[in-house]
Amino acid sequence: MNAPQSLEGRVAFISGAGHGIGRATALAFARLGATVGVNDLKAEFVEDTVAEIHRLGGKAVAVPQDVSSRDGMRLAVQRLAGEAGRLDVMVNNAAWVRYQPLMEVTPEVMDRMVDIGFKSVIWGIQAAAEAMDPARGGSIINVASIAGFKSPARSVVYSGLKAGVLGITRAAAADLGARGIRVNAVAPGAVPTEGTAKHRNAELDAKRIARTPLGRLGTVEDIADAICFLAGDGSRFVNAEVIRLDGGASETSL
Repeated sequence: MNAPQSLEGRVAFISGAGHGIGRATALAFARLGATVGVNDLKAEFVEDTVAEIHRLGGKAVAVPQDVSSRDGMRLAVQRLAGEAGRLDVMVNNAAWVRYQPLMEVTPEVMDRMVDIGFKSVIWGIQAAAEAMDPARGGSIINVASIAGFKSPARSVVYSGLKAGVLGITRAAAADLGARGIRVNAVAPGAVPTEGTAKHRNAELDAKRIARTPLGRLGTVEDIADAICFLAGDGSRFVNAEVIRLDGGASETSL
């Protein structure tokens, strides 16, 4: 973990922090001194991440909750802010993903993906803005995807909602800037995680690596470090931006 700045004294809420990018981000924040509100739908995932943070000597608050509903998100954020005394950072990371051909998309799949990966971003921004002190401001980071710019086949819902997350980011930055709240996004490319394992194989990974100027896939730590940057003082004048985290693959033609 190479993020250079301190987040000592800050309080951060991270949705979907039970595994993958969310878990790596929670651990990175804790190592930098933040108190981390660890959220996930499954309590056992939350407990595991909290236990690891405590093992590392960090500070964490367990906030298991379904954040796809407005009330659920608000309850979780208010619980963290009440217990920790403040809220400085919000990371909207929660997602549920299914890849399907366009003609096979069902209402059930679409509704769940949109509820968890799109609506929860808006609910998270609302809840964070309510909890953040205008005198201190805050930082909100939304986890989008390269698919919001460059869409593969079988990703019509996923690409659509991640493009929507980028639009939410820009609009929320315009709405909340006067309150000292910055809103930015990260857009990871292919990152091996437990959740993406079933969509990957050695041949596909090799093709992705061959298209990437840096010659490797990203890691959850790569994404976590960028989120830490956007949370800290080093990005204090960065607002309404998106950082593409794919080693240059989407901006070059190897």
